[in-house]
Amino acid sequence: MSATTLTARAVLLDMDGTLVNSDAVVERVWRRWAARHSLDPTNVLSVVHGRQGHLSMAMLLPERPVEENLAENATMLAEESSDVDGVVAVPGAPALLEALVGAPHALVTSADDTLARVRMGAAGLPLPPLLITAELVAASKPDPEGFLMAASQLGVDPAECLVLEDSEAGIIAGLAAGMRVLGVGPRAAAFGPTHHAPDLTGITVEYVPGGGISLTVPHPAVP
Repeated sequence: MSATTLTARAVLLDMDGTLVNSDAVVERVWRRWAARHSLDPTNVLSVVHGRQGHLSMAMLLPERPVEENLAENATMLAEESSDVDGVVAVPGAPALLEALVGAPHALVTSADDTLARVRMGAAGLPLPPLLITAELVAASKPDPEGFLMAASQLGVDPAECLVLEDSEAGIIAGLAAGMRVLGVGPRAAAFGPTHHAPDLTGITVEYVPGGGISLTVPHPAVP
């Protein structure tokens, strides 16, 4: 069976769409938001994945004051944190996180700390030892700050990090950080990741002498 082996010293994981399938919640919340603002829900959903909510609002309602976006974003985060119906693990995520125990890895997400913990818990997934959430960064994805912060805190050069991402904003952020990106899921392939896999199923982890990590990805498509 053909496979690609990727080596790194740290693995940086996005949450929504990469480890956790939260599309059902995201669609419910943002469709309601689109209706309140008389916007096309299809267009809204094409923007929101991988970004902090207030940044999506700024793109969709460019004339609206930042303060209104931040206030409404706080309300929507509370909505999302109280709604876990349909939140499940992406296939292969439990095994991958179990295999990474003891290796340098981090969760780098546009969700806030509360939402990250709620969704990971709802999906039955353990939290990585390092969480980089929305409150910790001045600039969200597609800015690379979150990935660079994770690399710095793990003590790993960005070029030696492997990012797992599903969204356009996240893939842009990972590449901008000087990292290789494994795109995960059906959305990811269109956004130019270094490698692509349909989900996390079958990815195996081995430890390389000297502290490296080797991920073997079955049947990855290389853009």
